Amino acid sequence: MFDAVRNNKRIVQVFLALITLPFAFFGVDSYMRNSGTGGDVAAIGDMKITQQQFQQTLREQQERLRTQLGAQFDPKLLDNPEARKAILDDLINQRLLLVEAGKNHMFASDDAVRRAIAGVDAFKVDGKFSNERYEAALRAQGMSPQGFEAQLRQDLTLQQLAGAIGQSGIVSRTVGDRLLALQTEKREVAEYRLSLDSYLDKVKLPDDAARKFYDENSAQFQTPEQAKAEYVVLSMETIGAQLSVSEAEIKAAYDSHKERYVQPEERRASHILISSEKGGKDKAKAKAEELLTEIRKTPAAFADLARKHSDDPGSAAKGGDLGFFARGMMVKSFEDSAFGLKDGEVSGVVESDFGFHIIKLTGVHAAKEKPLAEVKDEIEAELKKTAASRKFAEAAEAFSNMVYEQADSLAPVAEKFKLTIKQSDWLGRQAAPANGVLGNEKILAALFSGDSIQNKRNTEAVEVAPNTLVAARILDYKAAALQPFDGVKAGIETLLKRKEALVLAARDGAERLEALKKGEDKLGWGAVKTVSRLDARGIPPLAAQAVFRMDAGKLPAYAGVELPGEGYALLKLGKVLPGDKMDDAARKGMLQQLGALLSKEEVQTYLAALRARYKVEINQVALEAKDK
Repeated sequence: MFDAVRNNKRIVQVFLALITLPFAFFGVDSYMRNSGTGGDVAAIGDMKITQQQFQQTLREQQERLRTQLGAQFDPKLLDNPEARKAILDDLINQRLLLVEAGKNHMFASDDAVRRAIAGVDAFKVDGKFSNERYEAALRAQGMSPQGFEAQLRQDLTLQQLAGAIGQSGIVSRTVGDRLLALQTEKREVAEYRLSLDSYLDKVKLPDDAARKFYDENSAQFQTPEQAKAEYVVLSMETIGAQLSVSEAEIKAAYDSHKERYVQPEERRASHILISSEKGGKDKAKAKAEELLTEIRKTPAAFADLARKHSDDPGSAAKGGDLGFFARGMMVKSFEDSAFGLKDGEVSGVVESDFGFHIIKLTGVHAAKEKPLAEVKDEIEAELKKTAASRKFAEAAEAFSNMVYEQADSLAPVAEKFKLTIKQSDWLGRQAAPANGVLGNEKILAALFSGDSIQNKRNTEAVEVAPNTLVAARILDYKAAALQPFDGVKAGIETLLKRKEALVLAARDGAERLEALKKGEDKLGWGAVKTVSRLDARGIPPLAAQAVFRMDAGKLPAYAGVELPGEGYALLKLGKVLPGDKMDDAARKGMLQQLGALLSKEEVQTYLAALRARYKVEINQVALEAKDK
């Protein structure tokens, strides 16, 4: 597709920034079902968000994070009230926007859906859209093209509405200039530091202070229980690695599905695009017709005219060349014209959503059947995956039964399924991604259960990821224990002394600040540093915040700020200077950021108004309920 279209538009970025957890194709049913009971998580007017819908969305988000983070995934990322509320807010926002989109007759076109699909890298082979890869990717997710496209159309419709709202987020020139001036403004500041360490000698702790802190905060000094374990993993991948596929099976699969292994016809074209966004449709069409007349007089000038006049930045520099493409990769009007031309022929003026095109066909790759050798590896992998899926389903039950029935050892199940028994380092009860499959909350709960600890029996088979079962067994165990007071006494005293020293530094700093404000400035200030809101690296972050809150109406101005773990800083503001003039690129970037923030505010305000209009009610008890 045209390079200019591949890039996300600003308004789509604003929309995506709005949503804490993106829409990400939640599914038609999850948008539209209204069935529910008293356990509904939320109500939006007459619409309901059921507990089942919410839990399904929560699981889907967990799987997305698991895929993105891999070994770093922690199930507890979403197991907290804030995350659950954020997911519910997204579901509510989706439904509100869907209702409004319907009222405003907004609907993503077939061309928009086609363009979105063609731009997904996962559906491409060698940089070009592949229908085979597209269908295979959807099959792997248990989806059909029709279902996926319906979901995508719905997401694009939501983006269309949010985009229309966010477009009102335009920063006026006056406001923009003022905000940029504030961002680049420079302030000359000197610092006087009251170091925490210089107050340590003044701290006198009561004799029983450390002991009292130890007794009142004993949980801080507990060494957590730990265990070493051995474990086995049964997964679809391990089963697949044990399978082999014969040449005869590959040949049979190829012969019975030859229609899947046809390389579709591809065409190469160059084009000149005249956008209608600048001067309107009539002017754009007239210009395109003028260029077409010139091209028909001098066909060899096509590339030069494209470089000079085309509004497609991705292809103009290449003389309009778009490379080879198959059907389904271009908008319909463009595609119909390109596939109706003969090699070397130039089209008439063709209108699309992007403006007016003049198309020149520069090459044709006829449809051809892919030889078996070319697709052999693909067929073999697919056959193995299908067989592994079937065998895993058969093996999972036997694996689960065996680790339960022969609970004193993992050796029998490892031998039967040709698995390797692995050993862990010391583990705690808390899920930790660094522990791999044993970093899963469910397997750890089973491993640290009473029966597992006391009798060192196998855990049940636990699904730690899709198509992945783990059974584990404790080899060694250390119970939680309170560290002896004598071992932690010195550390507690150091902590208490530093806390008290910080109090003394802050008290002294506050007194000195009052004296400074009265004009009694006798401090030996440090070197003057120049900072701005864009670059305040010369001073601590908390000090920078204080500097830019200071009133610059009367100078010098003074402020003080407590620096945890370091002491107290007194700040002297001596001068305020205008910032350096920004170059055009930096200025444009800053204004775009400001516009994006304003657009986000517009969308949030709109959603808040929709919530009031449709009377959104949240069932807090149902929201906090765990999935059964």
